[in-house]
Amino acid sequence: MAELLLELFSEEIPARMQRQAAEDLKRLVTDGLKKANLDFADARCFWTPRRLTLVVDGLPVSQPDLREERKGPKVGAPEQAVQGFLRAAGLDSLDQCEQQETAKGPVWIAVIEKKGGPTSQVLPGVIDAAIRALPWAKSMRFADQQFRWVRPLHSILALFDGAALAGEFDLGGRTVAFTDTTMGHRFLSPAPISVTSFDDYKAKLEAAHVLLDPDARKAKIAADLAAAAEAEGLTVLDDPGLLDEVTNLVEWPAVLIGKIDDEFMDVPPEVLSTSMRSHQKYFSLLAHDGTLAARFALVANMTATDGGARIVAGNERVLRARLADAKFFWDQDRATKLEDRLPALEKVIFHAKLGTVAERVERLANLADVVSEFVPDCDRNDARRAARLAKADLTTDMVGEFPELQGLMGRYYALNQGEKNVVADAVAQHYSPAGPNDACPSAPVSVSVALAEKLDTLIGFWLIDEKPTGSKDPFALRRAALGVIRLVLENRIRLKLTHMIAEAAGLYGEQGSVSVNVRDLAGITRDLLSFFADRLRVHLKDEGVSHDLIQALFALGDEDDLVRLVARVHALRNFVGSEDGANLLTAYRRAANILRAEEKKDSTEYRDKPDPALFAQDEERALADALETAAAGSADCAEAEDFAGAMAALSVLRQPVDAFFDAVTVNADDAALRRNRLFLLARIRAVMEQSADFGQVEG
Repeated sequence: MAELLLELFSEEIPARMQRQAAEDLKRLVTDGLKKANLDFADARCFWTPRRLTLVVDGLPVSQPDLREERKGPKVGAPEQAVQGFLRAAGLDSLDQCEQQETAKGPVWIAVIEKKGGPTSQVLPGVIDAAIRALPWAKSMRFADQQFRWVRPLHSILALFDGAALAGEFDLGGRTVAFTDTTMGHRFLSPAPISVTSFDDYKAKLEAAHVLLDPDARKAKIAADLAAAAEAEGLTVLDDPGLLDEVTNLVEWPAVLIGKIDDEFMDVPPEVLSTSMRSHQKYFSLLAHDGTLAARFALVANMTATDGGARIVAGNERVLRARLADAKFFWDQDRATKLEDRLPALEKVIFHAKLGTVAERVERLANLADVVSEFVPDCDRNDARRAARLAKADLTTDMVGEFPELQGLMGRYYALNQGEKNVVADAVAQHYSPAGPNDACPSAPVSVSVALAEKLDTLIGFWLIDEKPTGSKDPFALRRAALGVIRLVLENRIRLKLTHMIAEAAGLYGEQGSVSVNVRDLAGITRDLLSFFADRLRVHLKDEGVSHDLIQALFALGDEDDLVRLVARVHALRNFVGSEDGANLLTAYRRAANILRAEEKKDSTEYRDKPDPALFAQDEERALADALETAAAGSADCAEAEDFAGAMAALSVLRQPVDAFFDAVTVNADDAALRRNRLFLLARIRAVMEQSADFGQVEG
């Protein structure tokens, strides 16, 4: 068994593309090996800014021989069919074929034997096809070649069983030969390196100041950052995304510490961190009290003879210019009050079919007012004020430069102009929670405005029929629905979704941006509640709650209070998981199936209560009494929001229902008796459906 080592060496590949490109190269090459009937033991990929590397272990030195049997026409078939078969099989005559007996008589069988060739002769074609098929989000063409790639491709190391493969790659203007050499670090070790195996390759690269393994580079950067910060009495602000990006920017990482000029430290710390992160890829450092320190950490791509002093000085000079811009934006933005920025939102489009952001602000203020009625201890005036100011920072220079700071900068500007803390906090938090790991607001005003923001988005896009489809969700509506669910459940807000949908739709209608009629709204409401049910299933997946249980409660049409709904879901899950519940579910289905069949046959619905005077057997009377007891007990418990008790009240039905089906013939010969017994089955269905639509439960 032999090893294949492949390296594509180029100019610096964008950091965000490297991992996927290496994995794509691995997939394409291994797929090519399988098509060539070449088995292997393992395949691993690696990457640095200048190289994509793949090593495949356990390859045979030659392809295995293949024997293929191809079925042809019947013996005695027309000559035209026989000749077509021979051409397809690559044979000259039937003398090269065998006969095989089948149930329909003898047929010709072509036996095609292919001798396996040397693996070294197959690999160049596999590699060539993989390089050409490698997908890039963006690619370019270069002056001396027609082949499009992400960056200029300089060399291809292609080593099999210790020797360079014979072959080359045509770039459409020049060729790159397969070799056994690579290059080390661009500045620290630029000389060519000859290698004989992957282990030799990896060791010589490290000696040439290249850490090939991205996990090793990442671990080294993290450890060196922590050590350098600790030496300054500081800690590193946790930033996994930046750590991943910087790992793909360097081949030989060296951590250095720089200083932030004191004149910039009165700028909000989030601005400083964002500027350093987005523009310069610097790590922010924190003092022990959690405040931003006047220091930053950078990861250089080389070691310097002066200990990095010149590198640090150069980066401090660049950062000084960046932060001067940020400080200018900060000073300029504070000169204009947030409410004075609102007219500018009339020029900002929220969505072509949903109007401007200025119109949205008016809706948000009104909707936050309505929501505040359901949020305990929420001052409706504060909620309206926060909603009116929430989008104003979109017109600031700071948010124009750093869009990720929207909301947060609004809070700083609100505090600067003397707004209440609860109002300023609501401005900062009105986008939250932005994801499953984002903190959920808990302050009443923040909760009201955040709910209004997400509900306005959801209802608006439902009104214009721009809903998520499949994996596509360009307006992040699934995230908005999950945000509503988290805000409601984590703060136990007793919000009626149907009411809020109607209110939000009405606000759109008042502005005239979207036409809303009662019939359309009813359908939109049902569809949106179903969407919430689906998102609720995602939210509750860790608790083992299945979608059918949620849908069984939404299907009742009168349960859109998520706090009540979740309590009922848990009660329903426990009930159908019990022996009594499982048996009752079976009885419900039996009753529902009989009713469905008889209603279809009789072209009528059996909805009335049964007549006790027509009961002919004790089992009928016992079941009727039990049903009335269960109906009253379940309703009383549900009214008191004792949903476990409501389900337990149904348990008294198990014995009389079982006895009824064992002793009573529903389809009696007497028409009146049959009809009355169907009414009794309908009563089973009706009583149980007070608690949930058991027809939706898969159980």
